[in-house]
Amino acid sequence: MSIAGASVVSIHPYFKVQAGKLEEFKALLPQFVERTAKEEKCLYYDFSIREGEVVHCREAYEGAEGVLAHLENVGDLLGKALEISELLRLEFHGAAAELEKLKEPMKEMGPEWFEFECGV
Repeated sequence: MSIAGASVVSIHPYFKVQAGKLEEFKALLPQFVERTAKEEKCLYYDFSIREGEVVHCREAYEGAEGVLAHLENVGDLLGKALEISELLRLEFHGAAAELEKLKEPMKEMGPEWFEFECGV
């Protein structure tokens, strides 16, 4: 596997948390991290918060299979997060062949697709 390209897929979701719900949302974050830490195909996974209302998750996996395994693993937590937030934007970055494997299962979420061009 080449970390720079061929099989890595990164996900970039941005959640706008409902007014007064930030602490409740933040309480979910350690649960997401604990579950994800056990995933073999996770390369990195972390959260950042902008101005107390937008939460971003920076995450990457080995291939589309890693992404799908992750989403299955945290699906119930994601459901809870979406009860108190709005998904502002969802991006998938990776090689065209890997992104193609995700387009059908992810179509309901309406993501933006970015094909890998080059890097180190």
